Amino acid sequence: MTPAPTLTTARLELRGPQKRDLAAFTAWVTRSERMEVVGGKGTERDAWRGFIAGIGHWNWHGYGFFTVTERETGVATGRVGIVNHIEWPQPELAWHMFDGYEGKSYAFEAACAVRQWAGRTLNLEPLISMIAPDNFRSLRLASRLGAMEDRRGVVDGEKVIFFRHLPYDDPRAVKQASEATQ
Repeated sequence: MTPAPTLTTARLELRGPQKRDLAAFTAWVTRSERMEVVGGKGTERDAWRGFIAGIGHWNWHGYGFFTVTERETGVATGRVGIVNHIEWPQPELAWHMFDGYEGKSYAFEAACAVRQWAGRTLNLEPLISMIAPDNFRSLRLASRLGAMEDRRGVVDGEKVIFFRHLPYDDPRAVKQASEATQ
């Protein structure tokens, strides 16, 4: 469905979206309380459109959201990747963990792998993340990744904090990526 490579970490496999991932994504979009900090819950139609747009994103840009799965079980646990929608200032390192999979450091592990891949393979400049000021889990994750607040602004009518991530070859980023694969 996409030109996405497969990335592996100690506990995870990151791969392109597959049809079987739609159910987990739809459940997250339509029922997760976490949606309140990323624009609000959506409908099944919103989920369908978002899922299909994600596949198109890969084909348009050559990058997008990876589906994050547990290596042992193959269960989809969330999405982490690089997105660059129209009118966005530059590519964003973004993450969404599905209900029941937060607090396991999966987003951190996956984000480290994606940051390395984006820099090494795509030669993308240090990435940004745009995070709602009340999305405390994502704010903590950005900080843990070594991202620094760059500025504040509005994207798609929502207030966000722009974080600038470490370059993939920064020694701290290299160390994090190495630890994520062990």
